[in-house]
Parts: sequence; C-alpha cells; structure tokens
Amino acid sequence: MRTFTTLEGNSQRLDGGAMFGNAPKALWSRWADTDEHNRINLSCRALLVQEDDRTILVETGIGAFFEPRLKERYGIVEDHHVLLDSLAEVGLTHEDIDVVVLTHLHFDHAGGLLSAWEKGQPSTLLFPNARFITGQRHWHRAKRPHPRDQASFIPELLKLLESSGRLDLIEDGQLSSTLGDSWRFHFSDGHTPGLMMPEFDMPDGPVVFPGDLVPGAAWVHLPITMGYDRFPEALIDEKEGLLDALYDRGGRLIFTHDPQVAIARIDRDDKGRYQVTNAQGNQKRISR
Repeated sequence: MRTFTTLEGNSQRLDGGAMFGNAPKALWSRWADTDEHNRINLSCRALLVQEDDRTILVETGIGAFFEPRLKERYGIVEDHHVLLDSLAEVGLTHEDIDVVVLTHLHFDHAGGLLSAWEKGQPSTLLFPNARFITGQRHWHRAKRPHPRDQASFIPELLKLLESSGRLDLIEDGQLSSTLGDSWRFHFSDGHTPGLMMPEFDMPDGPVVFPGDLVPGAAWVHLPITMGYDRFPEALIDEKEGLLDALYDRGGRLIFTHDPQVAIARIDRDDKGRYQVTNAQGNQKRISR
C-alpha cells in the first residue's frame, strides 16, 4: 500500500519579476498578488510518501538555517523549521524518514535538511536514519557551480551529505537501488543541470514531483519560465515533453512553490494550450 501527503515547509516572498522571467507584470499579475516590494508569496512544499515498509520524503523546502540577515534577504517568513511541525501533524519526526529524495540542491529545496539557525552553533544534518537521493550530474554541478548560481548552494550541506555515508547519486536513465523499480525519474537541464524529478504510480495515474521545472500552476503555461532558470528555451522543451506525457497518461503534478495549488492534473484548452484541472490544496493521506 502507498499513501501520499503534501507537507508545508517554510514560506518565502520573492520578487515577482524574477519568478516569472521575461513575462510582463501585466500578464503574471493575473496569477499572483504582490506586496509593496513587488514580492509574491511562495510555498516550499514537500511530499511525504508512506509505503508498507518505508517512509519517503521528497524535498525538504528552505528550512530555517539562514541567519537573520540572510533570512530577510531571501524573504523567509517563519523563524522556526515549519517542515518539522508539518511532520509532527501527521505523527512523525525527521528521525522517522527512511529516504529523502532531492530534485536538486538549491537552498530553497534542500535547506530543510539542516537544523534551524542558532547563534554561535553550526548547522547539523537532520534525518539521521535516511538515505539521501539526488542526481549524479546535479551533484557535480553543486560541487562546482557556475558563478551564476553559486549562491544557490549550501557548501556546508554538501559536506555533511558527503560525510554522512548515506548519499545515493542516480545517473540519468537509472533506477534507484534504494527505492526500487516502483519509482522512476525524469531528468531536466533547463532550470539547473541534472534536476531529477521522481515519479510513482497511483491507481488513478502517475504522480510526478517536477521541482522547479514546473514550480506552480501558472508555470504550466509553456512560455512561462523563471529568471532563475539557466536555460529557459531548453526548459520549455522539457516542460512540453513532461506535460505531453502526463496528459496522455492522466497524470498529476505536485507543485512545490504554489501557495494555493498543491496538486493538479494536466489538461488542454480548445486551442491546445496546457492548463491545470482538479486543482487542490494540500492533500492528506491519498492511498493506493
């Protein structure tokens, strides 16, 4: 049996123009309200998958590891580690997690692996009983980042993951020996090289966690990309391929950054443009 639950982590407020790339505000303001600093609200959502003999967490959100100055710079709202509270709401702690799957290692997706900031104390790695799974090519990118995205990675986290002895790196096209053949992976380079998107089956179709390839419902529209994406044109092609496949197979996406929509199916309008349908907020224990 497999169940899944979406979990909220720490939320952010980031510049709307950066989040919608070259789309004009007249367009993206239909989908997101701004504050006085032109920032929009964002979730940093994780996915909990519980199977018969293991508990799997896909992503950990941004967490609360930043010291106060950087917390303000990156628009992190809460002071405490919200994901740990969300786990507690479903009767779990970080020690109960057997596997953590990371689409990529940018701080807003992997920072929740670290303990909350305390003055004068180093960050520690949470999830002491978990194996950590991410893409091999992306790991190499994180170890030797380009100047354009160097600030997106957490050097101390990479050291902690490497020294844990519990890091599994997945090559493109391979399965995970830890998760087995009931989990599959898509790979993408448009947002960051080697981004890895897990997929698993439910009775009513596949579920994919696309990370920053499709961070929210608005980004289902093919031309919409983020200013943070490394290769926007390639991302659009990759996104189209994923949405094509999910539309044909009746699949669903889990949105990590959408503050309202946690999960949705993919549909097309009468002009063939992609849109979401059956959009829902956070889900509690959807079972197979």
